[in-house]
Amino acid sequence: MDSDLINVVNKLQDTFHNLGGELDMPQLVVVGSQSAGKSSVLETIVGRDFLPRGSGIVTRRPLVLQLIHSSVPEDNPPPYTEWGQFLHLDKKFTDFEEIRKEIEQETFRVAGQNKGISKLPISLRIYSPNVLDLTLVDLPGLTKIPVGDQPSDIERQIRNLVSEYISKANSVILAVSPANVDLANSESLKLARSVDPQGRRTIGVLTKLDLMDAGTNALDILTGRVYPLKLGFIGVVNRSQQDINSAKSMSDALESETEFFKNHPAYRNIAHKNGTKYLAQTLNKVLMNHIRDKLPDMKARLNTLMGQAQQELNSFGDAAVYGDKNQQGGLILRLMTQFARDFISSIEGTNVDISTKELSGGARIYYIFNDVFGNALLSLHATQNLDNQDIRTAIRNSTGPRPSLFVPEVAFDLLVKPQIKLLEAPSLRCVELVYEELVKICHNCSSVELQRFPRLHAQIIDVVSDLLRERLGPTSDYTHSLIDIQAAYINTNHPAFISGSAIAAAQAQSPPKIQPPPRPASAEPLNGHAHIDDEEDDLSDDNTSSTSAIPPRSDSRSVSSTVHDRSRTSASKVIKHSKHISSHHPSQPPRPHSSAGSSPPSARETFLNLFFGQNGTAPVPSSVAADRSQSSVSQTGIIPIGKDVSGEDPSLTAGIMSGARGLDGNNTAYDMKSLGRHIEAIPSDGSRLTMREEMEVNLIRSLITSYFAIVRQTILDLVPKAIMHFLVNHTSQQVQNRLVASLYKPELFAEMLNEDETLVAERTRVKALLDAYKEAFKTLSDVNVKGSFLV
Repeated sequence: MDSDLINVVNKLQDTFHNLGGELDMPQLVVVGSQSAGKSSVLETIVGRDFLPRGSGIVTRRPLVLQLIHSSVPEDNPPPYTEWGQFLHLDKKFTDFEEIRKEIEQETFRVAGQNKGISKLPISLRIYSPNVLDLTLVDLPGLTKIPVGDQPSDIERQIRNLVSEYISKANSVILAVSPANVDLANSESLKLARSVDPQGRRTIGVLTKLDLMDAGTNALDILTGRVYPLKLGFIGVVNRSQQDINSAKSMSDALESETEFFKNHPAYRNIAHKNGTKYLAQTLNKVLMNHIRDKLPDMKARLNTLMGQAQQELNSFGDAAVYGDKNQQGGLILRLMTQFARDFISSIEGTNVDISTKELSGGARIYYIFNDVFGNALLSLHATQNLDNQDIRTAIRNSTGPRPSLFVPEVAFDLLVKPQIKLLEAPSLRCVELVYEELVKICHNCSSVELQRFPRLHAQIIDVVSDLLRERLGPTSDYTHSLIDIQAAYINTNHPAFISGSAIAAAQAQSPPKIQPPPRPASAEPLNGHAHIDDEEDDLSDDNTSSTSAIPPRSDSRSVSSTVHDRSRTSASKVIKHSKHISSHHPSQPPRPHSSAGSSPPSARETFLNLFFGQNGTAPVPSSVAADRSQSSVSQTGIIPIGKDVSGEDPSLTAGIMSGARGLDGNNTAYDMKSLGRHIEAIPSDGSRLTMREEMEVNLIRSLITSYFAIVRQTILDLVPKAIMHFLVNHTSQQVQNRLVASLYKPELFAEMLNEDETLVAERTRVKALLDAYKEAFKTLSDVNVKGSFLV
């Protein structure tokens, strides 16, 4: 019964050593400082020299030593009765010197040539008729200071390794301490107390009792009066270095040890409880009792490990179903259906694995529609890229060679269409963002079972990505068409569109106060008439009366009608203004143009100037212009700007161009070399606008802003709907059909269900581990049953 227990544990230990199981086996762990005599104790128990020796740290890897008692048949004895066998080599070693060399070579192979350590154990099994069934683990000796080329943290590495072994509840600690050192300085007992404070699973071993100072002994320690342990202290006497050098045999060493305890006056009474033989017997009994005590826990642990291994194996699937075509087709259909269901649920937000840390799936699409796309459209200003000169130029270009009586509606159409085109780039970018999110959702819809088949997973993603790319084109085209539709027909009859007549009426009732600009270099009065300061009050009264006399029209549908109403109001004001001026200057007849010192223009001239945008009705004769130029220079001191050709070029003073001079007395207006300057939209006086131009620009700007807001709101509503219809919903409805049509082909089943090599190896390992757990559980159950029969 007892030998069966240890053999079962040894068998389980070998099995789980290869498979990497998590079942902790009951074992004896040898702990001690360097040169405390650990290796000598083990060799004495075995009765053979087989461990490496030397100065400094020699044991640099854990050595799992299994001692198995083998009986020798009397009839036909074998040529050898003792041998060793490593788990990493399928070879029997009958020469124990070769076992020592193999330990050294295996240590160098893993831990290196320096003095570093490794956690990877070396498993050695020794069969001998002279040993008891034991399982021991020899660990590196505890050290304080790194010596030679040892790592600087060698103390921490060794302590961590030792603590990892002795902290397991199934381990019995064999704390080796030299007797010639004070027990209070024992590192092994200190570590043992840290994990076993009550000393229930710690055995104390005192070595070098023969090396204590004369007159001293360790009787109090061996009897438990100094440091009590439940399993007690056992004293041993090992071979000295001189005995090893002289090749003293193990049998002689055991006899010398027995004589020492029998003849020593302090130890003679407890000699039967000390020595290597008693230590081996005690360890055998302690280990068997420990195994017996831990059997229920081991069986419970095995039950848990079997459940975990079975669950992990189920996640890998059964490889036996992949040989049948019908089963393969059913598996592929199930995986594709599951993928399509996960894809749709991720978009709709019904997936069970919804993240609570960040937006995912359909929530990210809503974020693109509401925040990204919405803010992008709202950040666009209707007329930010249009300055007053652009609007004035569009108004002038839309009238052609004719002067405009009203604000042309063509100018509004010309200006608002490019502004509508500004909505195209954010709309197309919104389509791209939603497409990218759908691709991300596609890649994230991967179950654990689908990941077993990387080729099938990759082909599913390719098919869905192709479907998304196919829908990206129509969605972008339709979005582009939405912008073109809005620009194709400007519906000024929209209920939300601000009426042009209402704006004109508001401007007429509250005209803006504009500071009069400085006089130009030609000293010509602005808009054909001079400003008279002493008559401002009368003019304001006339303006008020004329404004109130004409009611605003709010039912107009065109820009032209608005300006027409405004022109009649302005005309009445100008007529009153001109009459008022004529009454103050009756002696001066009206003139088409006047200099700084001449009288204001007549009412007819002012009316024509306002609506036709001209400074006069006919060219001014050159003689009159010359007189005005000389008068202007003499009175104001302003020198005319331009090319002075008076009297120098006969071709300009005679012929058909003789009377075509500018108001400043030169021919600059008709100089063909400077024609480019005159066809520009910006006049010579800079960017200043007349009152009429400013009213026209403000009117066009207000209309553009109003209509742009209508179109922007429409696009903000239609683009997400188009994306959902053409891209999102269509993909969700067609994804499963496309997968079945593209991938459900029997000739592709074997290729698509080709598993990853790593996964196959992992499944094999887990299956072997599960079989080992089942076998171990059966073995422990049989041992339990035999024990109950014996009882």
